[in-house]
Amino acid sequence: MIPTLVWGTGNMGRLAIRAVAAHPALRLAGVLVHDPAKAGRDAGDLAGLGLRLGVPATTDIEAALSGERLAVVYAASGDLRPDEALADVLRALRAGAIVVTPSLYPLYDPPSAPPDLLHAVRQAAEEGGGALFVSGVDPGWANDVLPALISGLGTEVEAIRCQEIFDYASYDQPDSVRYLVGMGQPMDYEPPMLAATVPTMVWGGQVRLIARALGVELEAITEHVERRALESTVSTKQMGEFEAGTQGAIRFELRGVVEGGSRIVVEHVTRIHASCAPDWPQPPGGDGAHRVIVEGCPRIEVTVQAADEHGNHAAGGNATAVGRLVGAIDWLAAAPPGVYDALDVPMRPATGKLGRRLG
Repeated sequence: MIPTLVWGTGNMGRLAIRAVAAHPALRLAGVLVHDPAKAGRDAGDLAGLGLRLGVPATTDIEAALSGERLAVVYAASGDLRPDEALADVLRALRAGAIVVTPSLYPLYDPPSAPPDLLHAVRQAAEEGGGALFVSGVDPGWANDVLPALISGLGTEVEAIRCQEIFDYASYDQPDSVRYLVGMGQPMDYEPPMLAATVPTMVWGGQVRLIARALGVELEAITEHVERRALESTVSTKQMGEFEAGTQGAIRFELRGVVEGGSRIVVEHVTRIHASCAPDWPQPPGGDGAHRVIVEGCPRIEVTVQAADEHGNHAAGGNATAVGRLVGAIDWLAAAPPGVYDALDVPMRPATGKLGRRLG
């Protein structure tokens, strides 16, 4: 069994602990935390499992990475600390680890990553003998391997659209929702996530990866952003009130231009309440979904909803991202050192998991 360290115990990390503990080819070898108050707590407690896993959390990075060759699920956020996240991942790679993470957006599509960044991670992987795979849900499987797979069912393919449609009231990251995305802010506030070129920085790699999968040449990637205000004040269970007149919904598209037309589109429709922008695309039920639409002959539409942690669709999406990453570890363990992407790492059946439950 492959000894595996989970680094971070937030929204992704607690799900990663569970995924590693449940995987028949992996052994949970350690948990790294930043908060000293979490040090010494059992991994099962930190993951909310209601059972002990016999693995205490630690803040000692050097000790956690030393000794046996590890796989590392790097689950600490890189949204607001990209340089620190990169430094952590490079450190793990130099220690010889197989690293899987959703936290380094530029490496979702390695060929289009900044050359200096790609060189640094490749050098660290070669130096330590490890491997890196960066993926998630969106960006991630919902707009890389899923649309590539679904497109193969088409006879004629005119365009591919990947949608994430979510109510962020269920998304337990108040700072990101209010300040990075701008929900509840005045309409003259400029959300960092919607600033010009930022959507392309985060999701552009997915458009390029789909283009690579389809064997087409992108002429350009363009951005389109819309925002709507709340018509009335709404109250949310997790993040309090959002006042009338403040931002309540955003919609943006990254449009990959092929032969003069928008052929590969990644679209986000995000609300803080279902009453805002009701004319925009809606999930089929609940508070969120991912959808792939292949326009052509035949027209194909696939909607995926996942729920976890008492029916929460945001947690369900995170859990699928974790599943994709953790499920890649044993494949990466057999691969040469290097940097891999979604077209390299196969999606495989849940071999050995059917009927298995923790505890």
